[in-house]
Amino acid sequence: MSLDVAGTTILITGASAGLGVEFAHRFAGRGANLVLVARRADRLEALAVDLRDTHGVTVTVLPADLTQPDIAQALRSDLAGRGITVDSLINNAGFGTHGAFNEENLEQVRSEIQLNVTTLVELTHTFLPDLLAGRGALVNIASTASFQPTPGMAVYGASKAFVLNFTEALWAEARGTGLTVLAVCPGPTRTEFFDVVGSEEAAVGRMQTAAQLVDTAFRTLDRRSAPPSVVSGLPNWVSSISTRFATRRLGALISGRLLGDIRMKSILSAK
Repeated sequence: MSLDVAGTTILITGASAGLGVEFAHRFAGRGANLVLVARRADRLEALAVDLRDTHGVTVTVLPADLTQPDIAQALRSDLAGRGITVDSLINNAGFGTHGAFNEENLEQVRSEIQLNVTTLVELTHTFLPDLLAGRGALVNIASTASFQPTPGMAVYGASKAFVLNFTEALWAEARGTGLTVLAVCPGPTRTEFFDVVGSEEAAVGRMQTAAQLVDTAFRTLDRRSAPPSVVSGLPNWVSSISTRFATRRLGALISGRLLGDIRMKSILSAK
């Protein structure tokens, strides 16, 4: 059994690079039409040309800054004006920050929460009536950072823990409908993520490729009864399971050590 998306329309956020590009090629290879959303219009247009030429599908490009308030409704209104209904949604867009929380830029943190949490929730809520009308998929990209506190990436880890729990709850609510709901939890993956973070110290464990991560996602989506979430890569799965056997205190300390043992500087020591 495999997820049949031929002739349906799939919206992918963060589609200008990394996982978004890989998801776009895989879904187009199954005959799905695509709506690509990201800030970089030039990259989206180049990808759209490639997808049309390679797979013969319809590709709509919507350049947009997903950190802007009310962007979800604006996208749905734009698509409705074009006569396009979204059957599946891939919430892939997101970014992380790295460093002691008290030294982070608050505006950047706000944007991180807006994109990773608020926009994801608003997109899901806005398009959910269309998703439930068919037999498509809702895929939210969480992270192995979802399973424990992440000192040095406190906001990112917390945002992805939200995504994981939110998605698994929706999986339970969607039972009995035709909608497949899945949270995908990557470990470190060779994308532009760490360029944005500004450091590869946050990469714990062996790097996977975008193709390996998307392979995991599709194997799971193709199952007759897909689970609410999946961790990509055996070492990452073992790591995620191991957090169940540690106290919250120990988990936070171990995670902090792995991420570089970043600590806040007190006011006195900073003077």
